[in-house]
Amino acid sequence: MTPAKPASPNETLSKHQLTRILDEAMIYQCVCPAQVARTLLELRQLYQYQRECSDEREADLGVHARIMESIDRAHAELEGCLVAVLQMESWDMETMTMPEGLRQRRDAAIRADD
Repeated sequence: MTPAKPASPNETLSKHQLTRILDEAMIYQCVCPAQVARTLLELRQLYQYQRECSDEREADLGVHARIMESIDRAHAELEGCLVAVLQMESWDMETMTMPEGLRQRRDAAIRADD
């Protein structure tokens, strides 16, 4: 009997939280956290694809399992990185809102360009 495959990689941040980070970061032109959040969402999609593919093609189960293991490790590393970056930048971890200081820095940069 084949062990059950997890539905997704280990997740600390929800899809809603990652989407909120993307929205907040794009509004205030702070793309570094957004790039990591986007990559996490893409890794989750790839994991789900591998899971579905392995359900359909048992013969390739080893290939898909290997890919899913790597996705799980990469996901855990990037998610930990994102949480650390958000904390370093003082994001509100409950609402996933960018701190006022980063907003002011962005606004000042825009005014300087005018």
